[in-house]
Amino acid sequence: MLLTSGQISMGISSCVVFVFTSLLFLSGYVLQQQTVRDLQAAIRPLHLPPSPTLDKNQLVSKRYGSLQGHSTYGKLPTSNKPNGGWTKAAYVQILRDRTQLCTAVMLFAELERQESMAQRIIVYPEEWHLERGSRGGFSSPVKTSLRLLENAASRYKVLLQPVGKIQKFLEDEAAYPLFGLLSLSIFNRLIYLRPSGLIIDSADLDLLFTLPLPKESAILGISGNSKEEFTLPSIVIFEPSIRAYNDVLSSISIETYSDDEFLRHIPQISGIGEQGHLVARTSAMSLESNVFTATDFFKSISYVHLTDPDFPGPEFDIPSQTVVGARPKLPQHRVIWEMVYEIFKERRMSICGLDLEPFPAMVSKEDVSLEPSEG
Repeated sequence: MLLTSGQISMGISSCVVFVFTSLLFLSGYVLQQQTVRDLQAAIRPLHLPPSPTLDKNQLVSKRYGSLQGHSTYGKLPTSNKPNGGWTKAAYVQILRDRTQLCTAVMLFAELERQESMAQRIIVYPEEWHLERGSRGGFSSPVKTSLRLLENAASRYKVLLQPVGKIQKFLEDEAAYPLFGLLSLSIFNRLIYLRPSGLIIDSADLDLLFTLPLPKESAILGISGNSKEEFTLPSIVIFEPSIRAYNDVLSSISIETYSDDEFLRHIPQISGIGEQGHLVARTSAMSLESNVFTATDFFKSISYVHLTDPDFPGPEFDIPSQTVVGARPKLPQHRVIWEMVYEIFKERRMSICGLDLEPFPAMVSKEDVSLEPSEG
C-alpha cells in the first residue's frame, strides 16, 4: 500500500519528536544524577588536613628579639589559636578624652581591613553620654565623638564599653587607669596599642595572643627599640582577672599614680629581632640601621608608634620649625619618618573626616574641638 504524502510527513514528525524527547529525558537524567552526587558530597564528613604549625623558634627569634631571661619564651604554642578561641581575645583602646578617639577608630578600621579575627573594644568615660551644651542639646564636639563611636561599632565591629571613674583617684588619667583593663575578665587576653600609632601588619600582632606571659604575671610590655637603655612599652598584653585587678588596685598610691609609672614596673621584652621589628618608634629611627629603604621598613614592621618628645601627638598640626628639629638626620630615615606622619594624616581624614588639630604653644586636650572637616 502506497503512503500518502501526509502520512509520510506525520511519520517524520513523530520520529523527530521521539528523538528530541529521548534526548531531553537523557539530559534530565544525567543532570539528576550529577545533582545527587553533589548532594552526597556536600553531606559527607570532611577530612581536613592538619592545621599548619609555626616554626616557633624562628618566629620568636625574628619577631621578639632577646627575651630577657624568660625561658618560657623558647616556644610559641603549637597552634596559633588563642586560649579560648578568638571570641576571648581582643584589641582594646582606653580613652580619657576625645583627642585619641579618632586614633582608636583608625586602628580598628585597619584591623577590619586586614581581617583580624580578634574582637575590638573601645573603653571610654560613661559621662560622655551625659555631657550637654548650654541649650540642653549635645555640643558639636560631643556629637562628633558619638558619631565616631557609632561608626566604630557599625563599620568596624567594635564593642563599646562605657566605664565610670574609680573614685579612689581624682585626676582623669588615674580615674580611668590603664590597669583597669584587667577587670575585663570575660576575655582571656587583651592587647593594648599605646597611641598614637599605625598598624602595618595585623597578622604578626595577632600572634601575640598566643605568646606566653612571664610566670605569675598578668601583664607584659613590648618595647619599640632594643638599642635604647629603657623605653616605656609600645604594646601591652593583659590577661584579665578580677584577682589581678584587685591586686594592682590595692598596691597603687593615689598621690603618685600615672600610666607611665605603672608601665615602668611591668615585665617587658624587646620587639626587635634580627630580621624584623614588631614595633618601631618614630623617636628612635635614628638608632636603626643606616641602610634601609621605605619598602624594607614597611615590610618588617607591624606597628609604628608615633611618639616624638616635642610633639603632643600626630593629631596636631605641628609647626614647621618643630618638625625640622624633630626629623631624623639621615635622609633615608627622614623620608620614612615623614611618610609615617603623612599616612596618619591621610587616614585621619579618610576614616574620621577630621583635619589635624591646631597646635597652640600649650595645648589643652579638653579644649580640642574634634570638629569634622568641611571637606
